[in-house]
Amino acid sequence: MEERYNRNRIYLSEEEQERIKGVRILLGGAGIGSIIAECALRFGFESITIVDGDKVKLSNLNRQNYTKADLKKYKAERLAKRLLSINPQADIRFHNTFITHDNVRELIEGHHIAINALDFKSDIPFVFDQICQEQKIPVLHPYNFGWAGFLTIVKPTGYPLTELNANYKNFEYEMAQYVSRFGHFWNMPNRWLDDVLDTYKKSGLSAPPPQLAIGSWIAAGFCVNAMFNIVTGRDVKYFPKFYFSSIMNEDERYNGNVR
Repeated sequence: MEERYNRNRIYLSEEEQERIKGVRILLGGAGIGSIIAECALRFGFESITIVDGDKVKLSNLNRQNYTKADLKKYKAERLAKRLLSINPQADIRFHNTFITHDNVRELIEGHHIAINALDFKSDIPFVFDQICQEQKIPVLHPYNFGWAGFLTIVKPTGYPLTELNANYKNFEYEMAQYVSRFGHFWNMPNRWLDDVLDTYKKSGLSAPPPQLAIGSWIAAGFCVNAMFNIVTGRDVKYFPKFYFSSIMNEDERYNGNVR
C-alpha cells in the first residue's frame, strides 16, 4: 500500500484502497460537507466535486472546516484549496454556485455517490434526490444534531425522504423529530434531544437550528464509512433506517444551560 495510506492497512485491502480512488463523489453543500470532504479525502476518496454558492461566515467556524482567513470567501473554492493542500494529486473540482432547478441535472451527471448537505430553503434537496435516484446514484443525508451525528441514505430503488414529509420547510426539525419518535417507540428515548427540540420549537423555528462541531465530525465518520461499504458491496442501512450516535446519557434531561 502506498505510503500516504499505509496506516489504513488491515482496515482496507490494497485492492479496496485503489478502488475508492476513482469513485466520483458529488458534495452538494459545503457546510457539514466540508468536514465530510476532508474525512473522505484522508481516507482515500480522491475524486470529489464540491458545489456551494455560499460564502464563509463567522458563525460557520464553530462547526465547519474553515478558518478566519476564509471569511467572506466562497466555501466551495476554499474547501477545494484546503483539500488540494492535503493531496495535490487528488481530482478536486468546485463550483461557486447554488444548486438550482436549472443546473441540478447537469451537476449530478457522471457521479457515483452523492452527499446531500443542502439547506432546506426550497424543494431543491428533494429534486436533487429524485434525479440521483433516476441515475441510480445513492444519496447520503448527514445531519448535525449537536451532541450527536446522524446519517440516512436514500437508495436508488428505495423510499424518498418525501415519505417522511413532502414539505421542505423546517425539514431538519422534522427529521430530528423522526429520530426522537423512533427512540420513544423502542423505549430508548434520547431525552436530551427531546429537550433541545422542545426549546428550539418554542423559539419559533425561524432561526437556524443549533449545531455543534461534535455532530459534524460524527456524521462525517458515518458518511465515509457508509461510502466505503457501498463501494465494496457491504451492507448499509437505507432510509427509513438510519445511523445515530451520541455518548450523551439517553435519560439525561437537557434544557438550555440547565442540566
